[in-house]
Amino acid sequence: MERPRILIVDDEQDLCQLMKISLTKEGFSEIEMAGTIEEGWKVFEAFEPNLVILDVMLPDGEGYDLCKRIREFSRIPILFLSAKSDEVDKILGLAIGGDDYITKPFSPKEMAYRVKAQLRRAGVYTIEATAKTTAAKASSVGPFEINSDETEVKKDDHLLELTAKEVGLLASFMRNPNQILSKETLFLNVWGEDFYGADNTLMVHIRRLREKIEDNPSDPSYILTVKGLGYRFVPNQNS
Repeated sequence: MERPRILIVDDEQDLCQLMKISLTKEGFSEIEMAGTIEEGWKVFEAFEPNLVILDVMLPDGEGYDLCKRIREFSRIPILFLSAKSDEVDKILGLAIGGDDYITKPFSPKEMAYRVKAQLRRAGVYTIEATAKTTAAKASSVGPFEINSDETEVKKDDHLLELTAKEVGLLASFMRNPNQILSKETLFLNVWGEDFYGADNTLMVHIRRLREKIEDNPSDPSYILTVKGLGYRFVPNQNS
């Protein structure tokens, strides 16, 4: 399958570079950037991207205008970026043809997984095409050890009987020890879908995972809940 091409249109150069680095780490190599609507349109015509990440507020107008222009010729996924979090702005972005709306500030990793989810729905991305880099990083973290293809996990050298989703969750935690991962990030990582309305699904899987890895699931020491933010994985008990 051809490598997905991604166009980022945002006048914040530091943010563009941050997004590019995050996407590159996830296996995407065909990335172009633009800082204005007109530049974005020129790059769009020449580059023919499979997905556009589009800031709402640009120096020469609103990203909504570029979205409308793109929609006259293409149905590729468009992800809006905006500092505006009002529901009306999100609805407007989706109503004129956007496929997702990400509010600044955001986690670059979460953004990358949203990109993956949209490309997967568009049929231009498969896990096998870009996940090899991630799989190669699998290793031991604290008492946990995961195999190279992230299908089996051991704790203190004993194989854990985990479902595929539970392995996916633990693998996500092991790649990001001692860091807070939002519910949105975890769900996009493991399910490859938008998180909206899936809070109960994630909570059930986290509870079941705790029952299998924690000494006391009711008072977890490895997977900690960070109220209002998500979960933090603490592999070493002295952390």
